[in-house]
Amino acid sequence: MTLSNDLAAYIDDLRSTHGDNLASVIFYGSATKFENPPKSDVRILVALEGICTEDLRKAHSCTREWTKIGYPAPTYFTVGELSTASDVFPIEFNHMMRARRVVFGRDVLEGVTVTDANLRHQVEFELRSKLMRLRREYVAASGSADALLALMAGSVPSLVSTLRAAVLIASGESPVDRMEVLRTASSRLGLDTEPFEKIFSIRGGESVERPDENDADALFARYI
Repeated sequence: MTLSNDLAAYIDDLRSTHGDNLASVIFYGSATKFENPPKSDVRILVALEGICTEDLRKAHSCTREWTKIGYPAPTYFTVGELSTASDVFPIEFNHMMRARRVVFGRDVLEGVTVTDANLRHQVEFELRSKLMRLRREYVAASGSADALLALMAGSVPSLVSTLRAAVLIASGESPVDRMEVLRTASSRLGLDTEPFEKIFSIRGGESVERPDENDADALFARYI
């Protein structure tokens, strides 16, 4: 099955589940640049006219099927919330607005704006939070190469998403492609991005040699 087939089936399930309450389904993020990206990179926004606990309860079945085949759970918003939440989630909204594909309904993100002040505040909060989380989780993972690699592979997409916003603040541009984000972060922010590229290579199964415990530990040290 391809992503387009999976999306078509998921949209059918969402329409059956939510009926006229379903306003929009939007596929967003860097994965929109590829025909068949890794399933773990696919981000879906589901916008309903209104949300109550009954709507979320009904969503259980179709969301379970979607996640069972490997995709992350969707993000649910009401249409009204989307017009007022960009100041609270500026990174996510910036990501959605710069790379999105409306796969059902109307473009509920049209006209939404993100201010630089809100974006900078969340970038700093997210980077500091991710650093603290990586330090905390390293303690438990440090005895195993597989655990360390899983920790880095699991955290790197979210971290690059935050770096994308940092690049936007620094340069006024926000590349969609993750490798372009890393290249720009290297040139504009002075960031050593080689560890990120190595982690993506391992994560995507492109790396021929899997690091042993010492190599994984050294890679994590550069990453953090």
